Amino acid sequence: MLMHRGIGLDRFNAMTHSRAVHALFEACCNVTWAAKIAADRPYADRDALLAKADIELLALSQSDLDRAFDAFVHEQVSQRSVTELARVVRDRIDRMLGPAEGYPEY
Repeated sequence: MLMHRGIGLDRFNAMTHSRAVHALFEACCNVTWAAKIAADRPYADRDALLAKADIELLALSQSDLDRAFDAFVHEQVSQRSVTELARVVRDRIDRMLGPAEGYPEY
């Protein structure tokens, strides 16, 4: 379950570095990956964020990939590949961002 849901890209871009890393960690379960994505903020749009996420996934070692898949206990995965990891991570990032403007804060 994601703690950061529907925050929108603008709020994600405005988060502190450590909070952005925490939000991204929920998507991939890898701190190094999350820190690299957070460090490149602000992102112009969702596609730029997802493209950077994909690039950094390709840089993960096999042990990092294995740990990420081990953490996806509630996700349906058909195979333990970078392609499958990218699918799950993109879905989680989409849920994290929600609609383009995000959900209102309460």
